Formats: sequence, structure tokens, C-alpha cells
Amino acid sequence: MDASDRPARLAVGVLGAGRVGSVLGAALAGAGHRVVAASGVSDDSQRRAADRLGVTPVSPEDVVREAQLVLLTVPDDVLPGLVSGLAATGVDLKGKLLAHTSGAYGLSVLDPAAHAGALPLALHPVMTFTGREDDLRRLSGCSFGVTAPDPLRPVAEALVIEMGGEPVWIAESDRALYHAALAGAANHMVTLVAESSELLERIGVEHPGRMLGPLLGAALDNVLRLGIAGLTGPVVRGDAGTVRKHVDALILAAPEAADAYIALARLTADRALAAGLLKPEAAERLLDALGGNIWT
Repeated sequence: MDASDRPARLAVGVLGAGRVGSVLGAALAGAGHRVVAASGVSDDSQRRAADRLGVTPVSPEDVVREAQLVLLTVPDDVLPGLVSGLAATGVDLKGKLLAHTSGAYGLSVLDPAAHAGALPLALHPVMTFTGREDDLRRLSGCSFGVTAPDPLRPVAEALVIEMGGEPVWIAESDRALYHAALAGAANHMVTLVAESSELLERIGVEHPGRMLGPLLGAALDNVLRLGIAGLTGPVVRGDAGTVRKHVDALILAAPEAADAYIALARLTADRALAAGLLKPEAAERLLDALGGNIWT
């Protein structure tokens, strides 16, 4: 049976047809739903609405009027104002599925619309979107952090599965910690790798990615399979002299990177000690090398 012949196909609107909205809209269209309207502020968003979703950008109010499912794919800081603004316009929200894609927010941000009759969903794809053509492919097997009222859980689950994802239920009270965990891992990893690449380039390494790729790939595989037991390197070995050399070199070359190194080395030592991978006396030497004891 063709996707468009399946029952319960929805008219989909996208508020914010940027990198995320255009991909999710395209994924829903691939499952047989119909993207009927989209809005976008930037030139790129308007282009994606036309090229990827096949619609001409219209106002947010018109998107809501035409759609049964409205994706709110805007930056976190914009989301509360968008929701309250839609509710204030008096546009008919009753019975419409309103799904935002923020990781940090749960359902409460949708309260103004819910009070007007909208059906709230929080569907956060755990993926980075670059605006490239392979973004849609990356949705396959991607986890979604989902928060929904109990009666709407089957609907939320079905939408995620239709987009190729895997729903993972997150309690409303846990959304901020959930998102902090994801951002701390993914965003800070990019910063750390970019910093390491620049330091290697500074000393003449022409292709730092080739050097770092196998090392980082092995480290990521280790931690995902083994957790903290997959830790390697001078901290877990208790090599205080090596760690001190690292700190001294970074203070001269990149003081801001030295601060990050010290903070992360302390956290690493703390976790290694708690896991029994590092002896207390070795931890004390490491902390002296890092500038002082953090444990009492």
C-alpha cells in the first residue's frame, strides 16, 4: 500500500522551516502525510520551504489554520514567545496537534496553546542538523526525547516511528537535565576536538583530522560499550608529571584551553577514583599537579 493511502494521514504545517523543520517535514511527507504550509524568517528557511517541502512560505497564523499537525521548529529562546503569540492572535488551535522540537522544554511551554485547545507534544530528535542533504538519512534509527500527555503517547510514538526514529520517554521534570546531558556530550565534544585540531595545526600537523579520527573513534566506542571503564590516558594511569606538563604547555599556548583541561581532568580523576580505577594516593598527586585538592 502506498504511504499516501494509509489511514489517518495529517495535514502538516511547519513553523520555522530551517534545518530541523524542513527535515522533519520531509520525513513526515515520506510517511504519507501532507505538508500543506510552512513559515520561515530567513532567506534560507524560505528556500527550504520551497525546495524541500514544496510550499510557499506563509504567515504563522496561516500555517496553523491550514494544518492539523503543527511543528514548532524554532530556537529555544523563540519558542515561548511564539506559542504565547499564537494563542494571543485568537487563531483556532482547538484539536490541533502542536509539537515542538526543543530538547530543554517539555509540555509546559505549550500551556498557552493547550489552554486554547491545542494538543501538546514535545518531540526532540537527538541528532545534529547541518542543512546538508544527508540530514534526512540521519533520522533513521535516531532517538527522539518524547514528552506527551498520557492520552497522546500513542500519537507521539507513531509520529516518531514514521519519521524513522525511536521514541524515548522523558518526564517533564527531567527535560532540562536530559538536554544538558546531550549538549554536554555533543556540543562540548565539537569544541574540544576543534581546539585540539587547532593546537596540532599550530605545531605543524597538516591533517589533524587524520590523526585524531582513529583515536577519537576508538575512545567513543570504548565509552559507549564500557562506560568509565573504557577510560585510558595519563589521568587514569595516575601520571601526575605528564598531566602537569600538559597544563604548563597549554598555559603558554592557549590559556583558555588550559582552564578547560584542568576542569575536565579533575572531573575525570573524580570519576576514575569513584570507579576504583585510580588509587587515592595517585589522585592526590594528580590534583596537586592540577592546582589543588577538590575533595574533602
